[in-house]
Amino acid sequence: MEKQWAEMTWQERRETRFARWLDSSGIKFASKKIADKYNIRATRMIKAIKMEEPDRVPLHLAANSFVAYNNGHTLKDVLYDYSLIFPSWKKFIGEFDQDSNDAPGFFCARAYEILDYKVNKWPGHGLPDNATLQNFVEQEYMKADEYDLFMKNQFDFGARYFTPRTYGAFEPFSKLPPLNSYQGLPNQLMALSLDPAFKELFKKIQAAAREQQTLNKVMGKCAQLSLSQGYPPLMGGVMLAPFDTVADMLRGTRGVVMDIFRQPGKLLESLEMIMEQSIKGTVAMAAYSKSPIIFVPTHKGADAFMSVEQFEKFYWPTFRKLLLGVINEGLVPMMIIDGSYNEARLKIISELPRSSVIWTMEKTDMALAKKILGNSACIAGNILAAELYTQTPKAIKERARKLIETCAPGGGYILGLGSGIDKCDPANLHAIIEAAEEYGYY
Repeated sequence: MEKQWAEMTWQERRETRFARWLDSSGIKFASKKIADKYNIRATRMIKAIKMEEPDRVPLHLAANSFVAYNNGHTLKDVLYDYSLIFPSWKKFIGEFDQDSNDAPGFFCARAYEILDYKVNKWPGHGLPDNATLQNFVEQEYMKADEYDLFMKNQFDFGARYFTPRTYGAFEPFSKLPPLNSYQGLPNQLMALSLDPAFKELFKKIQAAAREQQTLNKVMGKCAQLSLSQGYPPLMGGVMLAPFDTVADMLRGTRGVVMDIFRQPGKLLESLEMIMEQSIKGTVAMAAYSKSPIIFVPTHKGADAFMSVEQFEKFYWPTFRKLLLGVINEGLVPMMIIDGSYNEARLKIISELPRSSVIWTMEKTDMALAKKILGNSACIAGNILAAELYTQTPKAIKERARKLIETCAPGGGYILGLGSGIDKCDPANLHAIIEAAEEYGYY
């Protein structure tokens, strides 16, 4: 009799998810050879995660807006003309062989404009037309005295405070009475439907939804192409460290720094609540994905932002609980460490269950990371975007070779970038691929 989910260990649950990742039934491959490649690539990734030696070091290249520039377009071009995305993606996956691919990560600029999204700027909307990346706009979207409001009722806070502050079109929501009860909701909705301000909002929501739906169809087509060409999907979901949720999305950098000193108790209490909600949301999201990998961009826990003591008090405790919560469900968090982690931080994060996570490093010393995490977790990276802009293919190939030499022994390494890229010499990406082929076999 097969074990029920509740009876499984986290390793058994993960094996179940790995089997789903490996399962290629239902995928229409372009050929039998490509079908075999899917299995080879997925197996490489799985063995690296489990800190075993695969046939070759796996490779993943986070392309970002490079996909557009590689096909002769700008970021603005593909954000506003969806018809350019699929040909650009087809060219990219045809030219750059790696071990996983999803779909390009372009957002729906037209929907954002319709709804007056205030958290991002992008080329054609707040940035010059030739800008190669979007910019994040940090503000105090939650005020210093609103922690209690946020913790008492997240839905009410989101509807009446956070959303109107981040989407200008939702300003009418700020005038709603507290949404604390389901009673009377039908009457409230009927009244709203007659309000001219809400009528206009609903029109904008419908228009934005149509734009998003059009983009989603293109992205779905890209994802299907990746599968048909034998590329296992990588991202099965996204989550943030609880501290980053507050620092990035709610209080902003300045606000959260003030809170560390002025109201640490409120901050810590909110982190616990965010952690519990994040576990539930991440597990629910992953149920719809083939991949068990959860993408976790991390920002404010790096050396340059906080001390080790602050990391141990404010950043790591709830992040650790969050990681253990999703690990227990058989998922594999893949952290992207912006900036660097010093020796003390590496020792702290090494305490997680062996082979349960992936740490992708941007600027961290990889020899040190291998030394400290080598018996703890899979590591990945760390070719810098700046190197791809400034170095020659020969230098990049040598850089990749040294990373393989340093990090690959014994397994547990994925060759890749320390961050996404926008513009670079395509020959530099080919140099990384060549290094994997020439030096990456065990």
